[in-house]
Amino acid sequence: MKAMRAVRGARITRRFQVLGAAAVAALVALGSTAAKADDTQVAVAANFTEPAKEIATAFKAATGHNAILSFGSSGQFYTQISKGAPFQVFLSADTERPAKAEQEGLGVKGTRFTYAVGRLALYSKTPGLVDGAGAVLKTSKFEKLSIADPVAAPYGMAAIETLRKLGVYDTLKPKIVMGTSITQAYQFVDTGAAELGLVAYSQVINVAGGSRWLVPAKLHSPIEQQAILLQTGVDNPAAKAFLAFLKTPAARAMIKKYGYEVR
Repeated sequence: MKAMRAVRGARITRRFQVLGAAAVAALVALGSTAAKADDTQVAVAANFTEPAKEIATAFKAATGHNAILSFGSSGQFYTQISKGAPFQVFLSADTERPAKAEQEGLGVKGTRFTYAVGRLALYSKTPGLVDGAGAVLKTSKFEKLSIADPVAAPYGMAAIETLRKLGVYDTLKPKIVMGTSITQAYQFVDTGAAELGLVAYSQVINVAGGSRWLVPAKLHSPIEQQAILLQTGVDNPAAKAFLAFLKTPAARAMIKKYGYEVR
C-alpha cells in the first residue's frame, strides 16, 4: 500500500511540475508578446492632425504599437529630418518632400505612397460671409485673408494658385496674412485675426456654424499627400506597421471621413 501511495504521489508531483512548466511558458510567451509592442515617432503634416489622431488610436488598439505624433508644416519637418530629427515615419502634405527624402537617402526606397488627396476650403466664422462660389474674394467685405506659408506648406501654395486662377491675387496681396503652417492659418480665422482663410477642408468639415466654400480642385494643383518610411525607422516594427495600417480599409474610411480622397 505504501509503495502504491508513493507511486501515485510521484505521478501527481510530476503532473504539477508539468503544469507549472506550462504556466511559466505561457507567462513567458505573454511577456514576449507585450515586449513586441513598440513606439514610433511620426511627423505629420498639420492638415492631417485630426484624422492622424483617430488613426493612431485605432492603430494602437489593433496592434499594440504606439504612434507618437508630431504636427507641423511639411517644409519645416523636412528641414528637421535632414538635420537628424529622430522621426521614423513622415506623412507629408505633398509628393515633393517624400520623393526628395527617398532621393537623398533619408527615406527607404519603395515605401513611398499616397495616403490622401487634400482639398482646400475658403472659410469664415461669420455665417453668410462666404458664398457658394467664393465670390466674396472679389469684394471689399473683409480686411484680412489668412493662408499658410506657400514655401513650407503645400496648402499655402494651393491657396496662391487659386487666387491667381481667380484673378484676385494682386488685389488681395496686401490683405494676406501667412501662418507658418495650415494650423496657424486656421487659427487666424478662428481667433478673429482674419475674417477669411484658405484652409484645409479637413479642418472645417466638422466645424459647426460659420460659412465655407469647397474650392474646386481644378483651381490648383492636386494636393497629393505622401507617406514614407525614414531610414531611422527601418528596423522598427511599429514604424512599418503604422504605414501598413494606413492602407487598411479602416484607416481609409477615417481619412475619407475628413473630406480627403483616397487612391
